[in-house]
Amino acid sequence: MGAGVGTSLAVGGAATASPAAKRDNPIVQENSKPGTNAWQLQRTEFDDPITLASYPLNRRVRSSAIEGYVSKTSALPGESVDFMVSMRQPGSCLIDFYRMGYYGGTGGRHMATLGPFKTTPQPVPMMTMERLRECAWEKTTSFTIPKDWPSGVYLGKLTRDENWGPQSYIVFIVKEHRGCDLLFQSADLTWQAYNKWPGKDSMYDDGTPEVWYTGPNVRVSFERPYAKYCQVVDAPLSAGSGSFLLWEHPLSFWLEQHGYDVTYCSNVDLDLDPGILRMPQALLSVGHDEYWSRRMLENAIAARDEGLSIAFLSGNAVSGEIIFYNSSLTGAPCRAMARKVVFPDEQTLMGSSSYGPGYGDWVVTKPEHWIYEGTGLKAGDSIPGVIGWEHHGAPFADIKGLEVVASCPLFPPAARDDVEQPKVHSAVVYPGPKGNWVFNAGTIWWSEGLSAPPGHIPARTFAGPFGVDSRIQRITKNVLDRMIKETPRRA
Repeated sequence: MGAGVGTSLAVGGAATASPAAKRDNPIVQENSKPGTNAWQLQRTEFDDPITLASYPLNRRVRSSAIEGYVSKTSALPGESVDFMVSMRQPGSCLIDFYRMGYYGGTGGRHMATLGPFKTTPQPVPMMTMERLRECAWEKTTSFTIPKDWPSGVYLGKLTRDENWGPQSYIVFIVKEHRGCDLLFQSADLTWQAYNKWPGKDSMYDDGTPEVWYTGPNVRVSFERPYAKYCQVVDAPLSAGSGSFLLWEHPLSFWLEQHGYDVTYCSNVDLDLDPGILRMPQALLSVGHDEYWSRRMLENAIAARDEGLSIAFLSGNAVSGEIIFYNSSLTGAPCRAMARKVVFPDEQTLMGSSSYGPGYGDWVVTKPEHWIYEGTGLKAGDSIPGVIGWEHHGAPFADIKGLEVVASCPLFPPAARDDVEQPKVHSAVVYPGPKGNWVFNAGTIWWSEGLSAPPGHIPARTFAGPFGVDSRIQRITKNVLDRMIKETPRRA
């Protein structure tokens, strides 16, 4: 298996799933296999709080007791991935791999156990002039992705091999080059932009007490662990998983529950592996999908023009254009990035523009539109607490056939600096040139209305969200089913 000398391999799990939909595809077959909720962390151990009284969620972000990172954001079956693990006290660690999905409601399937591995403390690298930290840690093991592992988001649960040893995650994606209904694009560029590891070193930190620096000259790298996520919710049991468990797993869980044939990719794949966009009927932008490269946007526009449908089940998406850099350690491409500019033309793809914070309800403007079939919603009806914490606003792109299907003013009401209008949410739909569709829900919290998997921490704020809602589920079904049915088969 390519797991390294002295490595053992075990497969386990429990709780067999039965598909909820009358479909037959690789995802239905995968979810009929044994699932387990043991993918969840039981015990975490964080370092002492850093001094930053103005923003408490930034405290205790690092778990140096056990932490790690991978050499690739995504890999194909048959490719090798390196795993680098550090522990504050020397000892041994285990790595349990889980594929995340539905699996009868358990949320994951146990795929393999690697180890134990002798593990030592690894150094925090020096910071460059642009605050870049690239870890040159010793390789704990290399692992060749088995040919029969299906595409998905995989969590490696790191456990110190002792009684009640601390745990954390590493995260990577297995992709596939095959025709499918849906391509789920994880927003790992945005995960990395907000990653503060080892304490205050995200793309929003410039070394001053400023909490959210948004200027230039700051780089971040994938050559480091993910610290505990630092926005909106405090989720210690998601340590090391980026923000997949917070904003993305509810959609993955729901899609696989209902038998959609879905494959997965990294944000980076839209830049490095654009041929992957020829495989699905529809591309899904998920959760908080803020950072794209110019090449990613151009590749997505070209794919749309060739007939790809796109669903933005996300907010604040395609907002910040980033510059990629190769790893200075290995030369691997797209292993570091920096903020360049705010995209001025994201609406040419999304149909509306990206905004920051804003909270409100989903208010129906076109109840006769096909997205509302079977919902019973009427003009002016609202689904409370759906919009947040960042959103997409009123469209100002001239796109033929574009329709605003939901819109409402948001709280707080302050206008965007460069637009003289109140803060407003807009959800839009427009037809593509070859029978395809683009749908833009315009909220990070869309997936919160679809499911609540084991281990999920709802993003409850003063404004919402309110949780699973049958109307959100039906709208999503209407959108995806039409995209799959009406988009010409592309692979």
